[in-house]
Amino acid sequence: MTDESETGGADNSGDVRLRDVTDHDLDALFAYEHDPEAVRRSRFTPRPRDAFFRHWRERVLADPDCLVRTVTVGGEVAGSVVSWTEGERRFVGYWLGRPYWGRGVGTRALGLFLELEPVRPLYADPFGGNTASVRLLERHGFERSGTVRHGEDEHLLLVLGADR
Repeated sequence: MTDESETGGADNSGDVRLRDVTDHDLDALFAYEHDPEAVRRSRFTPRPRDAFFRHWRERVLADPDCLVRTVTVGGEVAGSVVSWTEGERRFVGYWLGRPYWGRGVGTRALGLFLELEPVRPLYADPFGGNTASVRLLERHGFERSGTVRHGEDEHLLLVLGADR
């Protein structure tokens, strides 16, 4: 990532911005990934500390195909948004810390990120029971196009088409 600038502006969810991820952000992102309620809602198994840092440094930040940004609110790390290619599909994913849930931060952050990510169609596959995440994606124009299984859990496959 070479773009050092921040994008975004103030709204009723606070001063939501996106910026490049720094190594210092990883501690907060690790803690958010291990929040028990976030794990329950996402059905994502958190990585052990060493595996988490290795994954982020070697597979996310070092991969030129990944577009990744730290979400900040008032200068504090609130989470992350990332896009990557898997097979023939481009996916987007995000993770916010619980203090930032229900405040419009995810809506604003994803909107800003979608301005940076040019690839369409763009896919997302949230756990079907994570209704807040599904609503957030649908608010941005993602439409349901099927289901996928991740382990024992059924996830929705949503797509943002080329016309968005």
